[in-house]
Amino acid sequence: MRIISFVTQKGGSGKSTLASCVAAAAAEAGERVFIIDMDRLGTLLNWSKARGEKDIPVEAVPAGKLPAVLNALAKKGVTLTIIDTPGAEEAAVLAAAKAADLCIVPARPNAFDLWASERTRKAIRSVRGEYAFLLNQCPPAQQNARVEAGAVALEAMGGMLTPMISARVDYQEAARNGLGVTEYAPSGAASEEIHALWASIKRRLNKLGKTNRKAA
Repeated sequence: MRIISFVTQKGGSGKSTLASCVAAAAAEAGERVFIIDMDRLGTLLNWSKARGEKDIPVEAVPAGKLPAVLNALAKKGVTLTIIDTPGAEEAAVLAAAKAADLCIVPARPNAFDLWASERTRKAIRSVRGEYAFLLNQCPPAQQNARVEAGAVALEAMGGMLTPMISARVDYQEAARNGLGVTEYAPSGAASEEIHALWASIKRRLNKLGKTNRKAA
């Protein structure tokens, strides 16, 4: 079983929306997906209720119970667990980072998110976690100075996933309906972004898996 955690120590970065969209895209690609919602706001629990289907289960799990729950999921044949974390709860952030094969750190292309990303990177490194940054909620016209500066800043801190994710209405409408954007608007630009993002995540996971096998 592979585990990815969406982690950042700042609210409003779009962790839950990204987690739900990646979960749906991965399920469409044949993964057996389970979502763990560690945020007290329960955003993904609400998404699951709106979805009404049990194809992508969502469960709230506190930091202390996370290892046992992950062990049980692996035994049940889950192939991908996605963890959504709160912005400011240190215990949950560290537990999710430690458990993950890959931490994804979303950041909007502004100074406040980039500063928070540096703090998040240090927290992940403190538990020897692997991470990659993801620029989210970018202006649709991506080739502007602010987005380019954000990409350069994140690249300097570590690896980045592709593509940059744009601010599009489809993401919000999909979430409101309990769907991933690849389900809500399969032929839309947002769907193309998430399919490409899932492919980028898979490549990173496969690369990390090879590295870990060599180290062992």
